[in-house]
Amino acid sequence: MPKRPFTIALSGKGGTGKTTTSSLLVRAFIDLNEKPVLAVDADPNANLHEALGVSVQETLGSMREEAFGRTIPPGMSRHDYVRLRFRQSLVESEGFDLVAMGRPEGRGCYCFANDLLSECMKDLERDYHFIVIDTEAGMEHIARGTIGTPDLLLVVSDPGARGLRTIARIREIATQLGLPNEKIRVVFNQYKGGTAPIDFGNEEPIAIIPDDPAVEEADLNALPVSRIQKESPARVAVRALAEKIVALALERKQRGSE
Repeated sequence: MPKRPFTIALSGKGGTGKTTTSSLLVRAFIDLNEKPVLAVDADPNANLHEALGVSVQETLGSMREEAFGRTIPPGMSRHDYVRLRFRQSLVESEGFDLVAMGRPEGRGCYCFANDLLSECMKDLERDYHFIVIDTEAGMEHIARGTIGTPDLLLVVSDPGARGLRTIARIREIATQLGLPNEKIRVVFNQYKGGTAPIDFGNEEPIAIIPDDPAVEEADLNALPVSRIQKESPARVAVRALAEKIVALALERKQRGSE
């Protein structure tokens, strides 16, 4: 694997299973021995930790408020304090770590804090093979530059009309942010066969994840969805997606882009 990790951001409208897909992708990389993986919950409605079966004590948004609202320990600069607290906010688990971005709890300009967080992310990413970012449809953290530019943007959608229309909107946002069109790929999730008659482009999805009762069952039983059986259809499909992404990462390494 290249020294610089391969970064995958997942976006899509609410209810399409974006967080479920993110958690299964993290688990698939671990199964492929591509670890450690960094999971980043960049959706303000943070619940990636639940899908992965870990607990989050604080988000970086609350940490940012603390860094600007509390007295910094003697002998430590605010810059060093943010870097320290960033490391402390990491949730460590077997094969992966997780950090939740959250959102600021107060008002004001956070340009300096965002710059620090962006710098911390760059320092942190050296430790990982892959970074999986569960982000919101508006991709606020990508726009702010906090989590950098992903190597691959996966737009997760169900085959319904609203989901397909969201694909076009997210693609427009992403290209305006400077992401090349070839790095934007579609993932169909909760697929039962057929799609709504909506034009979302003529490209083939990079993955089609079938509707899987095991996913719903895990949710109803408050169990981590990433721990469904390996032979479950959704997990099998996401593992195939992970294998494709590993191949893309190797291609990047061969091109010498790291």
